[in-house]
Amino acid sequence: MSTDKSYYMTEEGKEKLEKELLHLKTEKRQEVVERIKVARDFGDLSENSEYDAAKEEQAFVESRISQIEKMIRNAVIIENDNNNSNTVSLGKSVTFMELPDGDEETYRIVGSAEADPLEGKISNDSPIAKSILGKEVGSEVAVATPGGEFEVKILKVE
Repeated sequence: MSTDKSYYMTEEGKEKLEKELLHLKTEKRQEVVERIKVARDFGDLSENSEYDAAKEEQAFVESRISQIEKMIRNAVIIENDNNNSNTVSLGKSVTFMELPDGDEETYRIVGSAEADPLEGKISNDSPIAKSILGKEVGSEVAVATPGGEFEVKILKVE
């Protein structure tokens, strides 16, 4: 018996996945079915690139639906731990400074399902998050990445 992976996410992240799932099931699926119907009318399916493209999109949509359903089913909602506001944990925003150059960065630590570094959200599975989770403000932490190791100082946790 296999155990499914838990997907850590905020309530906001879960709602975003639920909206995407609803869109895929109610709108996108129907659009793809229509594209397949139109492509069939072009004739010989063995040389019909529109048909092939529509079938590939259908496979992608069905795969994404399955993936989102699994993520929602195994979602673990991240609760903000207000008791210890100085400790880095899931769901919190962390400001740290790279040592020794002093570049400051702020990220919110979220589950992998809703990570988006361009929006300032990093996965709890990322090298930075793994290194700083459980640490407190003022701690200096070594972060091992594929590109090499560097140190950060935790300045603020919100």
